[in-house]
Amino acid sequence: MTIQTVFERTEKKYILTLGQRRALLEMIESYIKPDEYGESTVCSLYFDTPDSRIIRSSLEKPVYKEKLRLRSYSTPKAQSNVFLELKKKYNGVVYKRRRTLTYTRAMEYINKGVMPDDSQIMREIDWAMKYYPDLAPRMFIAYDRTAFYSRTDRELRITFDRNVRFRTQNLDLSKGHYGERILDAGLCIMEIKALSAMPLWLTSALGKLGVFPGTFSKYGTAYQLTEQRKKDYKGGQNCA
Repeated sequence: MTIQTVFERTEKKYILTLGQRRALLEMIESYIKPDEYGESTVCSLYFDTPDSRIIRSSLEKPVYKEKLRLRSYSTPKAQSNVFLELKKKYNGVVYKRRRTLTYTRAMEYINKGVMPDDSQIMREIDWAMKYYPDLAPRMFIAYDRTAFYSRTDRELRITFDRNVRFRTQNLDLSKGHYGERILDAGLCIMEIKALSAMPLWLTSALGKLGVFPGTFSKYGTAYQLTEQRKKDYKGGQNCA
């Protein structure tokens, strides 16, 4: 399987009930095939500054925003492949640079600054990592993903994410994918990733179901929840 390292595409998110998900898949099943990863548990460590500069900026919905993360599909072992990613979004278009590393080499880079190579992608990621002061893992996010792609256009992918969960302790991919759930068990996040306009068979199916794009940032939602809890805790202390 060829591992893609550079992406440029649009991404649209939808919040669906599991019933809507089932109905949509029935309507479009002849147009799609399961992705190579099929069913997987996606685990990500998001990097940020001590004052959460990156996610706070992202939540303000600027024209340009970026994220830095380390991603794996399931809990990695020492020699498992993981993906160090720099994800940028400008005017609705997503640009992603991804470097595939073994988990051991990724942690050597993150913890000790040992560059795995001098490739263009790695230099871009390293520049971004050093641009932010005191950058470190701040949030773990995991979810169970089912992925498909179009039978006629491999650039068109449709993913469904369930059981979205997070933690702010044990920020290490090798510690497992447990966490606190932040999305109702009866809902899922659908993402449609495309290089060009969506095909008629897909827009027609979405229209029949009355499904429209929305917004849901996994990291952003988890961050806002933790910040609200801090405020509630401080408020409780002040009232004591």
